[in-house]
This record gives sequence, C-alpha cells and structure tokens, in this order.
Amino acid sequence: MTKTMGAVTLPLNTILSGDCIEQMNSLPEGSVDLIFADPPYNLQLKGELHRPDNSKVDAVDDHWDRFDGFAAYDRFTRDWLAAARRVLKPDGAIWVIGSYHNIFRLGAELQNQGYWILNDVVWRKANPMPNFRGKRLTNAHETLIWASKSEGAKYTFNYEALKALNEGVQMRSDWVLPICTGHERLKDEKGDKAHPTQKPESLLHRVLVATTNPGDVVLDPFFGTGTTGAVAKMLGRDFIGIEREESYRKVAEARLARVRRYDREALAVSASKRAAPRVPFGQLVERGMLRPGEVLTSPRGKTAKVRADGTLVGDDVTGSIHQVGAALEGAPSCNGWTYWHFKREGKTVPIDLLRQQIRAEMGERPN
Repeated sequence: MTKTMGAVTLPLNTILSGDCIEQMNSLPEGSVDLIFADPPYNLQLKGELHRPDNSKVDAVDDHWDRFDGFAAYDRFTRDWLAAARRVLKPDGAIWVIGSYHNIFRLGAELQNQGYWILNDVVWRKANPMPNFRGKRLTNAHETLIWASKSEGAKYTFNYEALKALNEGVQMRSDWVLPICTGHERLKDEKGDKAHPTQKPESLLHRVLVATTNPGDVVLDPFFGTGTTGAVAKMLGRDFIGIEREESYRKVAEARLARVRRYDREALAVSASKRAAPRVPFGQLVERGMLRPGEVLTSPRGKTAKVRADGTLVGDDVTGSIHQVGAALEGAPSCNGWTYWHFKREGKTVPIDLLRQQIRAEMGERPN
C-alpha cells in the first residue's frame, strides 16, 4: 500500500531495506505521525558471558551494536535523530528506548535538536535476566523517552484509553511488563533467537494505544523482527519499517503475514468527553427526537417541558437543561444530560442516549 504526498510516495506497510538515515531522508518531509525507535544500545561487551553452570549467555554481541567509541555512537545518534525529526509531522512524536549504556546520550541529543521531552518511562521487567557475575545490580529495567517534535507542539495522548487499560486509575510512568519469552519469542531455522533484543508486543500495544489513532502512520527505523509493525497492523495503524539486516527482514515479513487486524469496533478506545463533539440540546428538538411540549422527568420526580428553542420550563423556572435541573434541585450545578429523562414505549430513557446517537452519526464513538 502506498500514499502519495506531493511528488513522493509514502511506502505504507512496507519494510524498507538499507540504512535508516538514508531511507528516512528519502521519505516525504512531515509525513509520519509517530516514530518508535529501538536503536543499537552500544553495550560495549567484552568477551563471553557465562552462567554459574558455565553455560553461555546469549548476549547482544552482534556487529550492528559495535561502535568505535562514544564519539562514533554520538554521530550516529545525531544523524538518525535529525532524519527522524525531518520526517515527523508538526504534531508528531517520537519514542526512543534504551538502557543505561545509551539512554542518557539519546536524551541529551533529543534536547539538542529541539525535541521536547514529555515523559521518561521506566519499563520495569517482570522477569529480568539475572546478573550472573554478581558484581552489579540486576539490570531490571529499560527507559523510554517520549518527546514531541518541539516545545509547545500538539501531540496525540489518549489519556482515557490508558486509564481504562489501568483499571480506571491514571497510568503512571513506571510500567511493569514481562520481557519477550515463550511463544512470542521468534526463532530462526536453527531454533535460536531470531533477534537478541526482541521487544514484547505488550510494550508496543501500550505505546500505540496511548499516542496514536487508527489510520496514523508509525515509523520504526530499527525494525528488527517487526514488533512495531505487527502491533500497528493489529491496531489499525499503518507502519513503515526500516531494517538493513536481511535475516531480520525475512522473519518480520513472515510474522506480519500472519497478523490480522482487529475489527473496527474493537479498535475504538475510551476518549475524553471533552474531546467529543458538542451537541446542543436544541438539536434534539430541531431533529424531532424530542417535541416541543414533551415532558421530561428527573430521577426524583421533578418535571419540565421542552420548548421550541431548546430550553425547558418547569415550576416557573426557564433555562437550559442544566440551569433548570440545578434550580429544581437547589444545587449550584447540574448535568442536564444525565439528569433529564423521557419516555419511549413505556420506558424511561436518559436524554443523553439521543446525544450519543447524534455523535455516532458524526462518526464518533459514544461516551
């Protein structure tokens, strides 16, 4: 699937082969809604690592994680972050994940380039790998940095959706999630790990539900075995992956072929009621959903009549659905949408049901 932007085509739902900096610079400027980046950590491993039973630990010692010192790594970081910022939309954002080896250098460069850090998130691993040498604390977390393109820029944050994910409690910046193991861990033809640092789908699910919407374009410049693409596809987002290693691309392509998108209804998430389109009460009267003269009732038996201009009259009080409800209850305020009810087919129904119906017709999920 492709999308044309100006004279350049955006290669949606595709894995691009080659250097991430060159590939990002070939994409249209300001074309991507979100970037999730899991760059090389520059672990600087020296020698093999063994468990107490002398078995070898499958550590990250691949060639793509080797740099000739911090200066070389910093140049690489500067160049790919600049390419990423160019391709982000003005209201786009970026997530970068790393360990203590590199996350502080990444954070400094993000700020150097004008990104605006929104949060740092601690991914606390529920099942971390032990420290086999016993000379340091167990590395039980990684850090994610979430940043907008610039200070004051707009960005997507589905606050209510994250709150719903967290059983109605505001989501914190420390996330306890397991590392990728078991059936989720992809293997190569030899039965070995297909990628040493494969991220769990649960992590990407939380990131994408929180900071994107269906139809958004998500770019992963270090695509690996395609976790970002797999979760994006399931959640109805478009993705662009960039990966220079052929072996990883093959695994990712096979993985993505097995992924199926959730249905449209399942993709809807909880939204802030403030973000929902405003529906004036008078619109219900204009459309004949309520008739002038129709009597509305409250849970405590108070009554008011609907007037042609969308106001109510009850007990010598005239005003909006909120003003009349508050006056009848002797309260400082009242949510008229939940306070007032009407009768249909012998049943008492809140007028908010009619507002939800109008919002649904407008393409919005009712609140």
